[in-house]
Amino acid sequence: MSAMSSNVENLSPQIIRRVAKELQELVLDPPEGIKVTLNEEDVTNIQAYIEGPAGTPYAGGVFKVKLALGKDFPQGPPKAFFLTKIFHPNVAKSGEICVNTLKKDWKPDLGIKHILLTIKCLLIVPNAESALNEEAGKLLLEHYDGYSQRAKMMTEIHALAQKVPKAGIEMSMDGPLAKKHASDKKVAADKKKLLKDKKRTLKRL
Repeated sequence: MSAMSSNVENLSPQIIRRVAKELQELVLDPPEGIKVTLNEEDVTNIQAYIEGPAGTPYAGGVFKVKLALGKDFPQGPPKAFFLTKIFHPNVAKSGEICVNTLKKDWKPDLGIKHILLTIKCLLIVPNAESALNEEAGKLLLEHYDGYSQRAKMMTEIHALAQKVPKAGIEMSMDGPLAKKHASDKKVAADKKKLLKDKKRTLKRL
């Protein structure tokens, strides 16, 4: 385990126990549309899958997010990132998420569940005021249809291929899900061609 990527040794045993307990509860009783995967070696590196909410350009997609707890947690907020590419005003191209809950509105008693629900809410109600992606923020304010079209296209290219794994288990491309859909190879091939065309279109935008 690399000390560079982990803050386990920097956090008190009480904080680690609290985080581990909350993660266990999230796995056993996940909020709707959110699945957390457990990393027993490093509870400071939290990964979850958030389903794109219905009625948004992200609907049908599955987005992988990561929370990184710093050594000052819970006094200081964790950093949050989208690992799945997404076109959203409050998500930088690096994947970093900007939301008040993780900035000025942070409180030490806010838990992991609250953070994940806040990120999901951000997919429903983006905030153009604190845009990290200025292009997305400008489109959202001035030309919603254009914003929606770009966000939907990015979702189709990057987030539709993902499947939500069973809670607590890392995703495997050759697991039961893959076998279950083996008969859909032609559909998948057609979809792949469609995505290639969409990627070309996106590059031209």
